[in-house]
Amino acid sequence: MIVRAASEADLPAILEIYNDAVLHTTAIWNDMQVDLVNRRVWFNERRSKGFPVLVSADDDGGINGYASFGDWRAFDGYRHTVEHSVYVHKAARGGGIGKALMLALIGEARALGKHAMVAGIESGNAASIRLHEKLGFQAVGHLPEVGTKFGKWLDLTFMQITLDKAPPR
Repeated sequence: MIVRAASEADLPAILEIYNDAVLHTTAIWNDMQVDLVNRRVWFNERRSKGFPVLVSADDDGGINGYASFGDWRAFDGYRHTVEHSVYVHKAARGGGIGKALMLALIGEARALGKHAMVAGIESGNAASIRLHEKLGFQAVGHLPEVGTKFGKWLDLTFMQITLDKAPPR
């Protein structure tokens, strides 16, 4: 497995992974699938702001996961905090791909001088919460019934990791 910067050629695989998560999981709280144009706009916006989009590729070059982060909130005071997203292909879940992508994202955030990384996780996703805990994230908030999908209310758990001890700048 190789974690590398995504390219435009990876967008069809990213689209497939994203749409599968929309249709079958509570990892994404969207109900509608998107098209390739949507993923291209998302990809170009991330890159134009200097944010990484990473993919995990198998030995044959097939994409089995992707990850990125962006601004947590749009106000200047939050400029040192990012929120990440990690999605793994349904056939590759549980094989360490999420962890590899997370470690790479944390490294990218540190390299960009970010101070904190936030995760918003559907509270029933025990595997994701455990992974984040193993990587040093701490649960910092629980918001009951703030979302809905598949005809049920969803709770949101916020987790956070502090990336450095630098003073604010």
